[in-house]
Amino acid sequence: MDLFEYRDGDLCCEDVRLSDLADETGTPAYVYSAGTLLRHYRAIADAFAPLDPTICFSVKSLANVHVLKLLASAGSGFDVVSGGEIARVLAAGGEMSRVVFAGVGKNDSEIEFAIASGVGMFNVESAAEFENLSRLASLGGKKVHAALRINPDVYDPATHRYTTTGKKETKFGVDIDRAGRFFETYGRDPHVELDGIHLHIGSPIYSPQPYVQAVTKAMDLAETLCEKGFQVRSLNLGGGYAADYDQGASPRAETYAEALVPLLKDKNLRVLLEPGRQISCNAGVLLTRVLYVKQGGGKKFLIVDAAMTDLLRPALYEAEHFVYPARLPDGASPPERRIAFASEGGEKVDIVGGVCETSDFLATDRVLPPMRRGDLLAVFSAGAYGFVMSSHYNSRPNAAEVLVQGDSWRVIRRRENYDDLFAAELDV
Repeated sequence: MDLFEYRDGDLCCEDVRLSDLADETGTPAYVYSAGTLLRHYRAIADAFAPLDPTICFSVKSLANVHVLKLLASAGSGFDVVSGGEIARVLAAGGEMSRVVFAGVGKNDSEIEFAIASGVGMFNVESAAEFENLSRLASLGGKKVHAALRINPDVYDPATHRYTTTGKKETKFGVDIDRAGRFFETYGRDPHVELDGIHLHIGSPIYSPQPYVQAVTKAMDLAETLCEKGFQVRSLNLGGGYAADYDQGASPRAETYAEALVPLLKDKNLRVLLEPGRQISCNAGVLLTRVLYVKQGGGKKFLIVDAAMTDLLRPALYEAEHFVYPARLPDGASPPERRIAFASEGGEKVDIVGGVCETSDFLATDRVLPPMRRGDLLAVFSAGAYGFVMSSHYNSRPNAAEVLVQGDSWRVIRRRENYDDLFAAELDV
């Protein structure tokens, strides 16, 4: 479901040959396909259409303002987790009434900014946060809407322990067992209308069944609350919908919808979704060039110009991305995009960066065609949680970001230079 393919041996994004793009922009560079972003957004919108959902793209997955503008033009709302992400949505022209503000550690200035900006819904994660939100709304003379994030105590065993968020033992949300008491305490607040339930059980979730379990528990809770006189007008199903890091490994939007729509179709609820990864993951690749080929004992290393400062997921989550040359050897067929794919006649290599950490790798034990200095590699499925997790560790400037639309492309974030690294240190 993406628009990256090999044509005559060259990897193309839509109608742009990536080797040509890399020659002009330099590397490392993130390249996004506008057509793929829109295709994935519309697939979710179409699949869940019977619920007329509010789809809030998760800004934390891919935050570039130009990407947000593209999705806003398609009708997307946004899921934000910081004041900075609110500012990005404002800069992108997003409709603030279709913005939900989540996160366990919202500070006062962020909450005040969100209230003043007209954010449509606050996802509240603790009693102390609710009390603070009510206080700040009162001081601002505003009434805001809130949904209580509950932990339904379900999980997907395929989800990494660092990204499982729906269990009781997590910093996120409120135990479902405590949710009734929460509404009894705060459900009639004069400044915050607590009229929604929010779920987020982890990411990525490779099966609809954990969502079915979570929604079933949430609907039971909503029925109990309504019997006690509380209004539950919205249910936010959160995000976490999986994407293909391995070709064909994740369910499509229709698969999730087939399981969830029947549970909610006649419930007279406003349904919200917070997809990020399923829209952005396979809409982006990271381009990087080989600097050196090195033998170390029984290992062969490809040392490339990208590093964990550009793509942190392998070091942080032990995440695996398919990596392959952007130009195929003469006569070679396009590869299957599977982590374990082995190039015929290839060499087993570790693909590593130049940062001073042993954990600085992009991929390990991959069988690739023989590579040499200057060869271009593409790290696939890098659109989600790629550039947004970049750092300046080792004082490395951040990569460029590029958006491709058809046969044209444009830089949507210039490559940083050395002056950018310490500009804020001199401006004091």
